[in-house]
Amino acid sequence: MTEGPPTDDPTPELRRAPSLVLLNTGDGKGKSTAAMGVMLRSVARGWRVAVVQFLKSGDWATGEQKAAERLGVDWWALGDGFTWDSDDLDKSAEVAREAWKKAEEIIASGEYSLVILDEVTYPLTWGWVDLDEVTRVIRARPQHVNLVLTGRDAPDELVEVADTVTEMRNVKHAFQQGIRAKKGIDF
Repeated sequence: MTEGPPTDDPTPELRRAPSLVLLNTGDGKGKSTAAMGVMLRSVARGWRVAVVQFLKSGDWATGEQKAAERLGVDWWALGDGFTWDSDDLDKSAEVAREAWKKAEEIIASGEYSLVILDEVTYPLTWGWVDLDEVTRVIRARPQHVNLVLTGRDAPDELVEVADTVTEMRNVKHAFQQGIRAKKGIDF
C-alpha cells in the first residue's frame, strides 16, 4: 500500500535568488525543448530573452525560432551545423568561438533577463571554446541575468556552476527505429 500525499510543506526555509543557472544535459531528448519552455515562461513574465545556438545555423529555420521571434525573443543561430557535415572542422571551431563571443557580449550587457545557450556543451567538450572562460562569465554575469545551458556531456565545471541540473535519459527514441526527425515535433 502506498503512502498518502504529503501534508506538511517540505521546503519551509526557501530563499529567493536574484537569478539562476539551469543546465539540461544527458543523452535523452528534451534538453532544448525544456529550455524553450523556460523561454515561454520568461516571455509571459515580460522578460527580455535571448537565445544563442551553437550548432544550428540560420539556415535551419526551426519551429521554435519562428515562434520565439514572433514573441519578441532575440535569436542568434550561429552554429555551423552537424560536425559530420563539416568540410572544415577548424572553420567550425572558429564559428563556435565567434558564437561564444556573441553570447558573452549578450550576457555581459545585462539587457536580457534570460539567455539560453543552446547546445553550448558541444564546443566546450571538443575544446573549441575555453571552459574556464565560460564558467568565469557565468559567475560574473549581471545579478539579474538567468541562464539556461543545454547539450550532452556537460563538463563537471558546468554542473558545479549551475543551480539546477537536469539529466535527460534516453529510454526509447524514434530515431533508433529508423524514423527521421519530424518538423513540429523535433524541430
